[in-house]
Amino acid sequence: MDLATDIERAVAQALSEDIGTGDATAGLVPEHFRAHARIVVREESVLCGTAWLDQVFRQLDRRIGVSWHAQDGDLVAANTVICDLRGSARPLLTGERTALNFLQTLSAVATKTRAYVHAVAGTRAAILDTRKTLPGLRLALKYAVKTGGGVNHRTGLYDGILIKENHISAAGGIQQVLAEANKVNGEIPIQIEVENTEQLEQALGNGATLILLDNFTIPELKKAVVLNAGRAQLEASGGITLKSVREIAETGVDRISIGSLTKDIEAVDLSMRFISMA
Repeated sequence: MDLATDIERAVAQALSEDIGTGDATAGLVPEHFRAHARIVVREESVLCGTAWLDQVFRQLDRRIGVSWHAQDGDLVAANTVICDLRGSARPLLTGERTALNFLQTLSAVATKTRAYVHAVAGTRAAILDTRKTLPGLRLALKYAVKTGGGVNHRTGLYDGILIKENHISAAGGIQQVLAEANKVNGEIPIQIEVENTEQLEQALGNGATLILLDNFTIPELKKAVVLNAGRAQLEASGGITLKSVREIAETGVDRISIGSLTKDIEAVDLSMRFISMA
């Protein structure tokens, strides 16, 4: 599914679960009332999710005018007006929460990703996301990671092979599982996760070109980079924080994947206020 189609789907689902059989509160406002509303960001953040907000009000009332004063990827200061909306008061009220839910969630992911990207600046390491996403919002959250300057890992189980401990065990070993992966792989990447340097050596010896180092310590990561000698791309993962990511990047790994980018989300503080009614 392309992103535009996914935005339509996600917004329709979000509006459906919120409105149900109808907005019982917005109906208290006279139908003919028009309003001018503003959205303000209350903390410094990387803006992300404008297309989702646009889609919310497009599905509710195409006549609502949305004027953005910043775009996705912009770093906006606290207490900045980022958007003006004008139109019928009822759909503005109905869509407020859904629109802000998307905007504050995606902006939070972009902001967090930007912090990690800045933390490793000057090293060779790229910051990647994982499949640890909120159900139904995977494409949206991965878009937010890219907006924050990160790189997307595989989207799902269909566009990349990631061989983990249970796959290795079930297949009979690293040699066997890599052999099977090479038989079934078409154009998708093959990655194998290892838990120690012994497994790393086995993976390299069997032609692995993309290797995930799971919960390696700093000394282990440094040793892995030396053992690898540039043969494969190395990815560090497991328990990585903003405090530790720089030291990990300086070991020389190529990639650092961080599940908390899209899993542990603290929403950006946004508000929508009506400034005039007519």
